[in-house]
Amino acid sequence: MTSDQFAAGSCPAHSGLLPLHGPEFATDPAGTYAALRRHGSAAPVELAPGVPGTLVVGYQAALDVLRDPITFPKDPRRWEATVAPDCPLLPMMAYRPNCMFSDGAAHTRLRAAVTDSLARVDSNILRGWVERNADSLIARFAHVGQADLITEYARVLPLLVFNAMFGCPSVIADRLVEGMSGIFEGTDAEKANMILGEAVMELVAYKRANPGADVTSWLMAHPAGLTDEEMLHQLVTLVGAGTEPEQNLIANTMLLLLSDDHFADDLSGGSLAIEDALDAVLWTDPPIANYAVTYPPKDTDLHGARLPADQPVVISFAAANTDPSLTSEGRTGNRAHLAWGAGPHTCPAQGHGRLIASVAVEKLLDKLPGMELALPADRLQWRPGMFHRALTALPVRFPPVSVPAPVPVEPAGSAASAPPLATPNRPEPSGAGRPRWMRTLVGWWRGQ
Repeated sequence: MTSDQFAAGSCPAHSGLLPLHGPEFATDPAGTYAALRRHGSAAPVELAPGVPGTLVVGYQAALDVLRDPITFPKDPRRWEATVAPDCPLLPMMAYRPNCMFSDGAAHTRLRAAVTDSLARVDSNILRGWVERNADSLIARFAHVGQADLITEYARVLPLLVFNAMFGCPSVIADRLVEGMSGIFEGTDAEKANMILGEAVMELVAYKRANPGADVTSWLMAHPAGLTDEEMLHQLVTLVGAGTEPEQNLIANTMLLLLSDDHFADDLSGGSLAIEDALDAVLWTDPPIANYAVTYPPKDTDLHGARLPADQPVVISFAAANTDPSLTSEGRTGNRAHLAWGAGPHTCPAQGHGRLIASVAVEKLLDKLPGMELALPADRLQWRPGMFHRALTALPVRFPPVSVPAPVPVEPAGSAASAPPLATPNRPEPSGAGRPRWMRTLVGWWRGQ
């Protein structure tokens, strides 16, 4: 595939590009990755209808890209100018002034604020938040004998933990998750982006007036001196990392435990190693399957592939982790997978994410012994979208049990215990009622 074939206006259908969208890809992404490997470590693909790009499927090639921000910078604005304003990829790939889309000194400053604030979260307190909220959720369906672990557990639990970590009233948090879910789905980019942006703006305003012992307040007080606009965009990044991918990690791990013979045997024998199951999922079914997008400013060679200037280069964590050149032996306890990224943009919250998922799974197995899938694993459906690896539902059944719901008790002084806002300070629906930086959230989609 030559650079000319990636030129603006080329037709992927006539160029033979394999699509990373649609139900076929969602059902069998491994088949697509296998076909792409015939091109080598990086292959031309169709990211969305009419939008070409390159997918890095080789492990070493992925590492080389992730560790070289000079050759592979993160700023997408030159690419954005070439796509339609309603492109479904924009919610996940459009420029935002945050640590994910910046490089150099700007990245160092913004990332320091994020990592320093996350480091202040006490792991024992975090575990307590997960345990209490998990117990409360399980108590709601334990006596029924069946549940959908997506809608009744994995989708809700990260939201409740997020409320505690970020001091976020539930009336705001509900819309944060609604907006982020819509962004990952890519079905209505502008609506999802507006829901998310408005909710985060409300959280920033609320915490300016009500600071507490939470990540939002610590970000505001950081020596980096983040503006409200910068706060909004860092929080959007953290919400994205803390809700949708966490939901998928919990659900994908439970699917593995309930469907894989090796783990099923351990489960029945009482010798289950949850951490091993988490690592297995992060190797083979990472919750973020394809992301870490970069945009080389000039035509670049990567392991024999020619990458066109200003076109997206997407890292396939799922394909790189299952690269046939890697040995499949001895992966127990091996955390060299790329599910958390690598290089200067490595996920700063991987410890938090891992703890939340492990406790969430541990609680299910402890409270609901005898759990099994209510459908054969091959009949479960996966949500479309190239970015995530996400089930639509995970129905299970188990012997009904009575689980008393714990009384939620938040740590003293935590803003997480603040009551929901009776009347949220929501932006006016007209563009004139929003700050300039809020209006740019809409402008990005419209090419303004």
